[in-house]
Amino acid sequence: MENCNLIHACKRVIEVCGKLLSFKGGKPVDPVESNSTTHEGIKTVEADNVCEFSKGSDLCIRMVTWNMNGKVSYEELEVLVGTNRRFNLLVIGLQEAPRCKIKRLLQSALDDTHSLLGESIMQSLHLYIFGPKNSEFFTKELKVDRQSLGGLGGLIRRKKGAVAISINFKGIQMVFISCHLSAHEHNVEKRNSQCRHLSHSLFSEDRNTYERAAQITVWLGDLNYRIQGIDTIPARNLIHNDLHGQLLTSKDQLLQEAERGQVFEGYCEGTLAFKPTYKYNVGSSNYDTSYKIRVPSWTDRILFKVEDSGNIDATLHSYDSMDNIDSSDHKPVKAHLCVKVKKEKMHHQ
Repeated sequence: MENCNLIHACKRVIEVCGKLLSFKGGKPVDPVESNSTTHEGIKTVEADNVCEFSKGSDLCIRMVTWNMNGKVSYEELEVLVGTNRRFNLLVIGLQEAPRCKIKRLLQSALDDTHSLLGESIMQSLHLYIFGPKNSEFFTKELKVDRQSLGGLGGLIRRKKGAVAISINFKGIQMVFISCHLSAHEHNVEKRNSQCRHLSHSLFSEDRNTYERAAQITVWLGDLNYRIQGIDTIPARNLIHNDLHGQLLTSKDQLLQEAERGQVFEGYCEGTLAFKPTYKYNVGSSNYDTSYKIRVPSWTDRILFKVEDSGNIDATLHSYDSMDNIDSSDHKPVKAHLCVKVKKEKMHHQ
């Protein structure tokens, strides 16, 4: 009996400690909760494609992720940031960024309306947050972190890992993570493990139990999860006939792994109504015609989780690819998320 009580007590201690290891001080929400017996997976939310910007929200965020394949043109960066600048924050995550001065080019493209609030860079992995001119007044508690996944990818500008920014803007605590995970269809378990490692590692050295946890966490990047269980020609036929949203999403590794409870438990993502974003022939909107003729896949994603749902409402207004950009073998993905504080008083410092 004493042994049973001891085992029960140890289990209780482990359970309580697990709850105490919440993501304080801007630490991101864990993509997986391994103790769950039932799994939410990734919740698919419909984008309403309507936004009144600040009229109905406290904060409007435009987010873009793009694997640049080591190439850039100023004209395409102008397209990337867009002409509608009414958003409060612009978050840009880049993978396989070239060695040229990306920050300078982005600042030039946004010079009339926005200024840089924060950046986190690790070789070819970049993350930038821009806000309207003079919005530094609303910004506090900005921290950055970087985590490498090792390997030799950095030597060829294909660094694997994540860069992150924790920011309190207009009183809302947020974490943004731009990541690049391992490639190839068969590496799904490796990608799962990398997600968990990055989540546990980012901001772990700065954890402060007295600081506020992240109210919203966003992961954006080349997650590299693939379409599996279908050959490339049938997959392309579905895409050509605009049936990918109905018949290919069930074969998406990321959604499958989330449903198994392996990654991104309880996160939200817009409907995958756009075509798979990889792999294209560079300079075109034609899928890979190399000898590999890869199965098109949604490798590039933007996921978000509202941890403080009692105080925060988040509405997804758009989720789409940017097919008019063709200098890379990936198409950029953009999302428009608006946040409203329900109860908590806004603090402007």
